[in-house]
Amino acid sequence: MSDTPFRPLETTLDPDAALRVLRDTVSGGHDGELFFERKRSETLVFDDGNLKNASFDASEGFGLRAINGETAAYAHSSEISMASLNRAAETARLAIGAGGGTLADAPAKTNQRLYTEADPITDAPFALKVETLKEIDDFARGLDSRVVQVSATLGASLQEIEILRPEGNILRDVRPMTILYVSVTVEKDGRREAGSHGSGGRSKIGLLLDAAHWKSATREALRIALVNLEAKDAPAGMMDVALGNGWPGILLHEAIGHGLEGDFNRKETSAFAGLMGKQVAAKGVTVVDDGTIPDRRGSISFDDEGTPSQRNVLIEDGVLVGYMQDRQNARLMGVAPTGNGRRQSYAHAPMPRMTNTIMESGDATPEDVIKEIKDGIYAVNFSGGQVDITNGKFVFSCTEAYKVENGEIKYPVKGATLIGDGPSALRQIRAIGNDSAMDPGIGSCGKAGQTVPVGVGQPTLLIGGLTVGGSAG
Repeated sequence: MSDTPFRPLETTLDPDAALRVLRDTVSGGHDGELFFERKRSETLVFDDGNLKNASFDASEGFGLRAINGETAAYAHSSEISMASLNRAAETARLAIGAGGGTLADAPAKTNQRLYTEADPITDAPFALKVETLKEIDDFARGLDSRVVQVSATLGASLQEIEILRPEGNILRDVRPMTILYVSVTVEKDGRREAGSHGSGGRSKIGLLLDAAHWKSATREALRIALVNLEAKDAPAGMMDVALGNGWPGILLHEAIGHGLEGDFNRKETSAFAGLMGKQVAAKGVTVVDDGTIPDRRGSISFDDEGTPSQRNVLIEDGVLVGYMQDRQNARLMGVAPTGNGRRQSYAHAPMPRMTNTIMESGDATPEDVIKEIKDGIYAVNFSGGQVDITNGKFVFSCTEAYKVENGEIKYPVKGATLIGDGPSALRQIRAIGNDSAMDPGIGSCGKAGQTVPVGVGQPTLLIGGLTVGGSAG
């Protein structure tokens, strides 16, 4: 593993020759770029008292894109050389055809740096990482005699990118990422239940190895497991649902956020297509996508096309005011790029993607939100879900939820699923808490076969009339 900074246009390629190839490739087109990436990642999994897996991956390569109108060609290679670049240019040039286009304006320059550039993989000795995972296992088992299984995963990665633009600008970014995930299983009278908690972000891994941090994460995983151990079967039917703050924003991300990505709206496949300037949510609902929050998992100093990341208001006081855009889609829609052109790696072309998608606070206390529920549930944590962006219909599974009657939390429930559609859920928001918070740093988003890190957030919310799936009679 090399500690030498990733500078392919200084160490591997002649920058003038690479620029000539790029300009020849996009000549007569509307846009394009040459994207270089080196990525290294390490993952350690400690399960049931043993180190089950320790892996290290490294990759590097480039992607060359040429755009003309709605057509884009993308060629990539894991070999960074002039020979590979020339072969890629022959392929990417096919998008331009007869040409006739004018290159779009270059992205604005930026000096913003939202996170450390330290390598989180080498931030701590390997032996310390293994020892910390063992300590997590021992600590969890010592907290409660009902603990029967513990699993802890520690991950770190460093992505280094360099972008060459046709106007000659070179942009560089170094993006760290860390994550700690703890899962605890408990057993009582033959019944087993699990709880988990994760945290991370664009920071040094030493923060996750701090004893105060991992002990807090372990206690939280155990707390959720013990709650589920006493949970009753969830009721079923149409009822009011309160969502907790922070991580439950994943429902907002999936059921609403994807529908506000520009490509779906330009192609009119989103439930929000054609509704710009219209009231799409209850009054008081403001949703932003903000890639500029320091150290957050979804933050980027600039996107994978070179556009500076920014805070984009999507819904303001219930009114749809913006979409998330990459450069190609923004040009086709006649609007400005928003810094949301993202890609999984050099082997993938960018597309409009979320960064940190957040609903802002209202003025109700969380307690007041709960008090408004006559008969419903309070959903605090979620696992996976499914969403159809054409109509916003979603199904989400709750990993921690409670039955609420006459404004009082009565008991935990298990097996609850939330069923509805994003546009309707937005309009049915009846109360917005004053406690908007971000998730702990574990979010990932999939779209068109690509996965990127994201953040989510929201305050405590009350949604009137969601369908709850459960098994209680």
